[in-house]
Amino acid sequence: MINDDCLAAFRSILGEKGFIEDPEAIDPWVHDWRGRYHGTARAILAPATTEEVAAVVALAADKGVPLVPQGGNTSMVGGATPPPDGSALILSLRRMNRIRSISAQDNLAVCEAGVILSNLHEAAEALDRRFPLSLGAKGSATIGGLVSTNAGGTQVLRHGTMRALVEGLEAVLPDGSIHHGLEALKKDNRGYDLKQILIGAEGTIGVVTAASLRLVPAIADRAVGWACVRSPRDALALLRLAEQTIGNVVEGFEVLEDETLDAVLNLVPGSRCPTETRAPWYVLIEVDLDSIEGPSAHERLETALASAFEQGVITDAAIAANEAQAEQFWRIRESLSQAERSLGPALQFDISVPVASMPTFMIEAGKAAELAFPGTSTSSFGHLGDGNVHFHVRAPKGTQGPPWIAESGPIISAFVHDQVVAAGGSISAEHGIGQMKRAELGRLATPAQIHALRAIKSAFDPKGIMNPGKLVPLASEG
Repeated sequence: MINDDCLAAFRSILGEKGFIEDPEAIDPWVHDWRGRYHGTARAILAPATTEEVAAVVALAADKGVPLVPQGGNTSMVGGATPPPDGSALILSLRRMNRIRSISAQDNLAVCEAGVILSNLHEAAEALDRRFPLSLGAKGSATIGGLVSTNAGGTQVLRHGTMRALVEGLEAVLPDGSIHHGLEALKKDNRGYDLKQILIGAEGTIGVVTAASLRLVPAIADRAVGWACVRSPRDALALLRLAEQTIGNVVEGFEVLEDETLDAVLNLVPGSRCPTETRAPWYVLIEVDLDSIEGPSAHERLETALASAFEQGVITDAAIAANEAQAEQFWRIRESLSQAERSLGPALQFDISVPVASMPTFMIEAGKAAELAFPGTSTSSFGHLGDGNVHFHVRAPKGTQGPPWIAESGPIISAFVHDQVVAAGGSISAEHGIGQMKRAELGRLATPAQIHALRAIKSAFDPKGIMNPGKLVPLASEG
């Protein structure tokens, strides 16, 4: 029970700066940013050091107080929202915002959990390096949250998700002990890899307090292109041809359809289609070079696009003439989510299937959903090259969003998720499970997977105090 004596004990550890009890100050942090999940919490615990985190977690374990770790609170699946009954306290890592070290020689940055992603980008840029992960919430998303959700983004095709970029982790386990694992070792065979177990665990088995992150050379030269294709299958053919023609320098590869482009053009003042002609589908492609040796990025991309045109893979293309134009191309991609919302209420799915199966899935799953739910319309866009697209099912025109989502959402979600699983895919590609997809994971995961999730949770957190109600399906859910 969280009584006054309990709160006083936490306050004694953290001091006035680290203990927030004002309801007005707490309120923004008990709701998810999309407004779908709402909780309550009597206090926010905001430690400034790993030792303070350890003391807070040890006290919580002793008193049986659940904790909800939180960074920038940008979760898309309600993964950082406290329960509505007020049974948990928020453990905020935002005060732990130091970049402890950053080295161009080692290509490594050691960041505390509260470091904002855009701040890391700036620090790396100052050393002629970069951290090759970016997403729309980079101005508020924190390193701890990105690690805990195994975040992706637009550069996964070349550099991978956070799993590939984390070289070491420091974390506080549910008993209050500290895992000192920041060493960036290339070889380490001391049994289970705690780093990889903690990545993507959504704060359910420990609190990430710092991470050693891999940096790469700054971009020496880049080219951004826009290509017209007839179908997602042709888009994938373009990617394979580009990889074969110019090698592993394709860093961005995004697809969208013509209807979605129209929505962007209608929404964003001054925007226009980069090519003179229109097509059913489009590809945004970026080529990045680490050095200026050999052909330029523009020449390499031009070679790939010319070959694709000759083979009938694309019907038209344009390459940005300068950085300003390249940013205009990318602005279209970055406006897609907002443009999709302007088309009306929709159910949004963050899914992945094997890359080779994605073109067929995008078309056939869309047709199947529209047939099963008359009046709806579907669209897909996103990172085709890594098998992850954002698949949307829009409500019939004139439909009120909240009632439709409440009534039809579970049925349509189950239908789409069944299609994903049948294609050998995942119902969560980059946003995590949180509380939104927990029941569906319980319904669709294999018994072995459910057993493993529960066994790991139980072994690390036998008292069940870490981020309750997230990720791990309940007994009634699978």
